[in-house]
Amino acid sequence: MKAQSLLLLRIGTGLLLVVWGLIRLVSPDKGAGVSVKYYAGLGASDTIQLIWGAILLVVGLLTVVGLFRRFAYPAQAVILVTGALSIWKYLLDPLGLWLLDRESSQVLFFPSLAVAGATLVLLAFRDEDRLALDRLLARRG
Repeated sequence: MKAQSLLLLRIGTGLLLVVWGLIRLVSPDKGAGVSVKYYAGLGASDTIQLIWGAILLVVGLLTVVGLFRRFAYPAQAVILVTGALSIWKYLLDPLGLWLLDRESSQVLFFPSLAVAGATLVLLAFRDEDRLALDRLLARRG
């Protein structure tokens, strides 16, 4: 059951990065809009969005299949935990009751907390993920 749970976490967290990477590659203006609205314009240029999109796509794909986990998992953790920390007000006040007002609150950001936790679980239990591609390849070799 643990191996299947880790596989599900890998697929879910990795696909999140794949989706966001594809959005930035196909439509960098959407990623730039998010950067302007929620991250004070940090990285809002199309060039940065394209590079960031490619990074997200690669890290996400490596995570989904479980390849180069020694590098992919920490990279994913930095991306997802940093992303969650940067929207801390939305995590602490998803309903706009005290830090935000109801118009600026965004309850859809709240799952970022679970996603950040999931990527840390993957990192903590990396050695127990028996269904990862790099582990299966090591067994054969």
